Amino acid sequence: MSARKKRTVVMISGRGSNMASLLEATREDQYPAEIVGVISNRSGAPGLEVARRAGIDNRVIAQDDFAGGEAHDAAIHDALVDMQAEIVCLAGYMRIFTAGFVALWEGRMINIHPSLLPLFRGLNTHRRALEAGMRVHGCTVHFVTAGMDEGPIITQAAVPVHAEDDEASLTARVLSTEHLLYPYALRLVAEGRARMDGARTVYSGVAPSSGALISPSPSEGVVDIESLARMTP
Repeated sequence: MSARKKRTVVMISGRGSNMASLLEATREDQYPAEIVGVISNRSGAPGLEVARRAGIDNRVIAQDDFAGGEAHDAAIHDALVDMQAEIVCLAGYMRIFTAGFVALWEGRMINIHPSLLPLFRGLNTHRRALEAGMRVHGCTVHFVTAGMDEGPIITQAAVPVHAEDDEASLTARVLSTEHLLYPYALRLVAEGRARMDGARTVYSGVAPSSGALISPSPSEGVVDIESLARMTP
């Protein structure tokens, strides 16, 4: 008998492409989570239509309908409780929560951010990576804490930055990687193989990574740092 799937609610503000990748992952029979609801703070978010077509409970809780952040967050909390949420996934949710709300869901709320945290917290991450001359960029899934993009990291994925990249091409490369990384991170959390313990993430049953991404690639056949170290200039 398969284990019960964790009830997961996704929160969006826009098109919800990461939400769609999570939905696709949950169609697998053995995937440990199910998407039971979608919440948006914007009534015109295109991702709401994706949720409707999938037959998923979707709700708009707009901040303009409330006197302040605490009242808005209280309404979100009530909706999450009503949906019996066990995990909350922020997927392009463009609003900062109050500390009180975060404390209620700490360890159960995760977010995907388009950079290799702690680099480039906040907005315009791809432009800032290009301006900084980064040769490697990427994305991070982390537990949500009161500090913006400061929670314990669950998993990260790196992509190369090409010499000819502009903001649009780099954005597309990172986004396609986000669509792979987020379902993996949710699986780890839903299975209890990654959990928040104070200011860090602790793991069980997770194998260490091997190899390295090198950008620009030094030569064909170089697949790790040890091989690179043996190369002559």
